[in-house]
Amino acid sequence: MDKFEKEILVVDRATLFAEGYFQGFAPADGLDYFQIIQDNYFYKKRGEVEPNPAFKQPIAYAVIVNKETKHIFSYQRSVTDSYSESRLRGMWSWGIGGHIDKIDSADKDPILTSLLREIAEEVDIKEFDQPRILGYINDDQTEVGAVHFGLLYLIETDAKSITPKDKEISWGGFMAYDQLEEICVLNESSVESWSEISLEPIRKTLGIGDDVEEEV
Repeated sequence: MDKFEKEILVVDRATLFAEGYFQGFAPADGLDYFQIIQDNYFYKKRGEVEPNPAFKQPIAYAVIVNKETKHIFSYQRSVTDSYSESRLRGMWSWGIGGHIDKIDSADKDPILTSLLREIAEEVDIKEFDQPRILGYINDDQTEVGAVHFGLLYLIETDAKSITPKDKEISWGGFMAYDQLEEICVLNESSVESWSEISLEPIRKTLGIGDDVEEEV
């Protein structure tokens, strides 16, 4: 089936932001966008909603972190035609996720179900803890972001390495937070906006830099 003919989970933008709008990141302990989506989602063909910002396509966006080193699984998307989403070709990312398909609604939590499915499809990882939600990502300043809405999850693992399975990933591996920060500075135009937005909440959650005393 043509990917644009597939029915995916969506929510009306007006409904999603009826109680509050934000640009960038919103923490999970604030407005419960997760519940708003759960109470109001429906399905439409992807081809109908991709060009229409009146609808938001929720995506569970997971960042995988090694518990011991606090290194973050990162990857670069393929620059070839093998990567179907031309708007993201060649870009760096440290988030795994995808559209929520109708098959995911067989469970009570289609958002989490879709995330676990995407992880199984995209990477080879032996074991990991239950994903926990950190907050939400909204970026209406990019063409891709204008029609999508991210639910940022953290996944912690003891795995020392993770192997990409998806042919759309040209390279993937664990990297230190400082390395990702440097990539953002040096290659700002080549970093997925959601990944850049997620860096600070990830840093706070992992406590990176908290033990560094400020100079007097």
